[in-house]
Amino acid sequence: MQNNLVHLGDCLEVLDHIEDASIDLIYLDPPFFTQKIQRLSDRSGSYSFSFGDIWSGKEEYASYMFDRIVKLKKKLKPTGSIFFHCDKSASHLVRLMLDYVFGESCFRSEIIWFFRRWSNSKNGLLPSHQNIFWYSAGENYKFNKIFGDYSSSTNVDQLMQRRVRDERGKAVYDRDEEGAVISNGAKQGVPLSDVWEIPYLNPKAKERTGYPTQKPVLLLERIIEICTSKGDVVLDPFCGSGTTLVAAKLLGRAYIGIDQSEDAIALTKKRLDSPVKTESRLLEAGRNSYEKHDQYAATILKGLDYIPVQRNKGIDGVLKATSDGLPVFVRVQRANETVIDAVAAIRRAAKNKGGCKLIVACTHPDIFFKQRFVDGVALLPTLGEAVNSLLAEQTEDWGTAK
Repeated sequence: MQNNLVHLGDCLEVLDHIEDASIDLIYLDPPFFTQKIQRLSDRSGSYSFSFGDIWSGKEEYASYMFDRIVKLKKKLKPTGSIFFHCDKSASHLVRLMLDYVFGESCFRSEIIWFFRRWSNSKNGLLPSHQNIFWYSAGENYKFNKIFGDYSSSTNVDQLMQRRVRDERGKAVYDRDEEGAVISNGAKQGVPLSDVWEIPYLNPKAKERTGYPTQKPVLLLERIIEICTSKGDVVLDPFCGSGTTLVAAKLLGRAYIGIDQSEDAIALTKKRLDSPVKTESRLLEAGRNSYEKHDQYAATILKGLDYIPVQRNKGIDGVLKATSDGLPVFVRVQRANETVIDAVAAIRRAAKNKGGCKLIVACTHPDIFFKQRFVDGVALLPTLGEAVNSLLAEQTEDWGTAK
């Protein structure tokens, strides 16, 4: 079957036309066994989508899903993975079926998608999560390590200093023969956990289509990034509004979508022609990342690829890049301090941190700023200071546009 197409029909039948062992990733978000008719309108209110999720009982639902899971497994490459999206309504049934078809040894993770909803719960706890079961086709599955942001309480020592276990099994800082703490080098972030806080699509999100069970593109992008590379093939046998296919296209993956609703197929094709992704302010900033981080420093360092440092008076950030394999600490010169004061502050803060490089972002000049380095600390102008210097320089190299 040709890639980058969507197909109308029951996936149980359409799958017969897909070559076995040809798919790198399968994501499915089938009916949840909610025993309800799912309805929702588009943003304009001019069109509504609906589908039935009503079954005669658990046996009918389980039989329906089991037949499709068995066939889906045959389509996975030996290195492939399947992600099954469900909720509390049938997660217990789904887990048993996946264990039986793929084998318990191929269970990789139960991902909890945590979100906040604008709703009430009269007779119980407010539902704020859904489950995504990840199984691989075999032991040699593809996996790309993903890193998330550090928490706002992480300090520079936790970021940079290597830890080992002592004779009591307690975590301690590793030290060299002279007793100095050994640096761990720059870290990429916290390895991705199995609890993902990705906001649910709000009613005004640009990517919202009005499809009842639409998921955010950000969620599908994360799943696709974990288990595929560019050019790999992603299959969604219940593609609905097409979010999986949109995410695959944005990430340079090939895709195949299947759905038995003509409305869903038409909507998916429309979205693929003009993919839209809603950026999350929560994820851009990092959860609570600026609660304690100095707002002034954050403004000056905006655009720099760095990790904000908390609970440290002398260091504002750690670059994600290294210099000669060593971490690079950055401090922003404050309004009430000289360049020398800023240099002294970052040197004090970096003491006993192991080998590292230091930078002071100079926000206002003095006589020392004409030097590129002071006491081994690099002095760099901020954008504002660089513009002020350019204006004062009046160089002939700066032409006049007409």
